[in-house]
This record gives sequence, structure tokens and C-alpha cells, in this order.
Amino acid sequence: MALQSLRDKIPPHNAEAERATLGAVLLDPDAIQTVLRFLRPDDFYVNANKSIFFAVISLFEKGQKADLITLIDELKLLGRIDEAGGPGYVAALTDSVPSSANVEYYAKIVRETSVRRSLIRLSQHVSAKSFDETVDCGLVLDEAQQRIFEISQNRQTLTYKSIRELLPDTMKTIETLYRTKNQYSGIASGFDHLDAMTSGFQNSEFIIIGARPSVGKTAFALNIASNIAIRGKHPTAFFTLEMTDMAITQRILASEARINSKRIQSGLIKQSELHDLMEAAGRIYEAPLYIIDMPNMPLLDLRTMARRLKSEKKVEIIFIDYLTLVTHENTDIPRWEQISSISRSLKALARELRIPVVALSQLTRTAEGKEPTLADIRESGSIEQDADLIMFIHRNRETDKSEDERPAASPTKLLISKQRNGPVGTVNIVFIPQYTRFEAVENRPH
Repeated sequence: MALQSLRDKIPPHNAEAERATLGAVLLDPDAIQTVLRFLRPDDFYVNANKSIFFAVISLFEKGQKADLITLIDELKLLGRIDEAGGPGYVAALTDSVPSSANVEYYAKIVRETSVRRSLIRLSQHVSAKSFDETVDCGLVLDEAQQRIFEISQNRQTLTYKSIRELLPDTMKTIETLYRTKNQYSGIASGFDHLDAMTSGFQNSEFIIIGARPSVGKTAFALNIASNIAIRGKHPTAFFTLEMTDMAITQRILASEARINSKRIQSGLIKQSELHDLMEAAGRIYEAPLYIIDMPNMPLLDLRTMARRLKSEKKVEIIFIDYLTLVTHENTDIPRWEQISSISRSLKALARELRIPVVALSQLTRTAEGKEPTLADIRESGSIEQDADLIMFIHRNRETDKSEDERPAASPTKLLISKQRNGPVGTVNIVFIPQYTRFEAVENRPH
């Protein structure tokens, strides 16, 4: 029982595999290139082995090969010869392995035990935080998720592929695109001219849709989300922080059925429209579209829900309506710092989940009555820096006219003002206010 208790307190490690890895590198200095795919000095548990591997990397960075003489000299130069157990310990390393043939196997054992130690440290940290009632449990959960993801990412080994290996898969992808006639590498928005400029919304990209109030940010985002989920059949998540999930659903119904949204809200729909509404409801019912309704959603909750949707529902794109309504856990810092942190976090979330994250953003009053620019993004300049794609909706709002006096379709400009991996420019679309719907000019029924 005492032996088992002692074993439980010793972190997982394999001293023999550590020595065998180092011995293999001394027998074959070129083996360091294989070992570096898996290991860094902190992956070694025994301090002597950690110091020796640090010296081996130091020699490698200088373009020198590690043998018994050069390694001992480097350890002396670094002042680590005593930490490394002295020349005798270093010299004995080659006795622990017959050849370098299995160096990758030894390195993987060392890496596996290192990951286990990281998980134990994390579990101890989470346990301590969980007992501290002054720490919000949401923060503990988010930190645990993030650090487990970091451990998982760090476990991925560095590698390379020759062009000979890459060509078959690349040609297969091109052939698939040719057969399906799908010219977009990302998720198509349903607006052809926009997709032609962006090649669709790309994985890991952070995308901003900006506009002044009442121009149609939510309507445009819902049109794209509906196109992606209903017609494209891509699982889609829509976080609504301003409108209720019922109101969002009504908007989607009005847009899909082409029925005046005011009449749907009031219940004054015609008998003929009821049939169109039922048909639209049937199409929407089958769509993999998930609505998350939570006003002033905390950033921690948003990230947790996004991870859950990615895991459980395999969502391929996320929309957030809108960015400045997300609340930060630290309300003591200035608002612009909060928005900067939220923006960076959403960018990191897109990269973590490897899907596009589309966030809506308000623009400053200086954008009123003119074409918006990047300087008009509200509250924080870091949004401009973090985003991979920024587009603005611009049209003349005719709020001074009655509903009957307003045109059936308002010309609208979609201004692509930043695109990290593509061109900028203007896409012409139209807004149909009675359906709260945007359409591509070329798709308008005549």
C-alpha cells in the first residue's frame, strides 16, 4: 500500500527512454532532426537529461553536431555541466542504447509521459481553483478548456510533406470542384459576386460585418446564415444578443416565404400566404441552423457554447449579432480594452475551431450619410487589426418616408474594405424592406 501511495505521488516519466533518446542522438547526431519533431527540453523529467538536451539543441542551432566531446564542451560553456550529472553521466548515455534505429520510438515515450504530467498539473490547478470560492466557476471552466486545447495542440508533431505527397490530394480536390462546378474553397454566402471576391467564407477567419443602426446588419447576416444552412446544408450557429430567438425565426420565415414581416408579426396574413409560409417552414425545419438567444452573453459562455456546438453539432460557421453586446469578464478595465480582448478572443476561437466566425459590429456616428471606412468601426481599433475580412453595408435610409412611400427595393452597396487573402471592392445588392431581405442584383425577380 505504501509503495502504491509513493508511486501515485511520483509524476509519470520514463528515465530509461530519456537516456535512450539522448544516447541515440550521441550515436547518430543527425537523429536530432527526428527527435525535435516530438520533444523540447521541458519534456524531459530528469533535470540532468533536460540540461543535456538543452545543450544538444544549442549545438544544433549553431550548426554543430553533438558528440561526446562537443556536448561536454557546450555544457561547460553553458555552465550546466554539473546540472547534467558531470562528464561521467554524459559519457554513459551511449551505453543505454545499442543504436539510433529506434530513436523515434524512444522520443514518443518521453513525449507521452510529458503530456501526462501536463494533464496532472492542469488537474491540480483546476482543483485548487475550484476550492477557491472567490474565483468565478465560469473562468475556471474556460481556462481548463483552453489549456487542454493547448496541450492537445502542442502534442501535434512538426512535420513536412514533399510536393509529390501533396499533389494527389490537391488534384483530387480540384477534380471534385470541377465535377461539382463549385469554384469556392470556403462556405458560399449565396451572394455570387461576394463569393467570387472571397471564394466563400474561409475556415479560421474572423469576419466583421459593419453598418449603422437600422441599415440591415442582422437581416444580411440572417440571409447569409439561411443560405448556408437551408440551401448549403452546412451546420450553422447564430448567436442573437439583441433579438429573441422567436423574432429571428419570424424574420427567417418572412424572408424565405417572401411575406411582409409586419403582417406575420400581426397575424394579418392572407390565406394564399399561409400556404407559402408552410412551404417555407418545411424547408427551414430541415435546416441545420442553431439559434442561441442570450442578451449580454458573457464571452466565457459564448466560447463554451461555440466549442459545444462544434463538438456536438459539427457547426461549420458561427454568426454573432453583435460584437459589442458581448460582455467581458473583467468590467473594471476600460470599454475599449474589453472590446479589444473580445475581438482577439473571437479571432482565437475561429483558429481553435477551424471555422469562420462572423461578428456584426456597430459603426460610429461619423459614418452616417457616407460610405463607411475602417476608421468608423466602433469602440476599438483592434477589431480592424484582428479581422481577416471586413465588409460594410451602405445604403440610404429613408426613415423620413412612410412605409407606402418607400421603394420596394433599396440599392445597397456591400463594401469589402479589408481582405487579408483577397481583393477589396464593392458588391451591389438590394434590400427588400417588406421581407427584411437582401438579394443579389442578378437574382432579383423581374
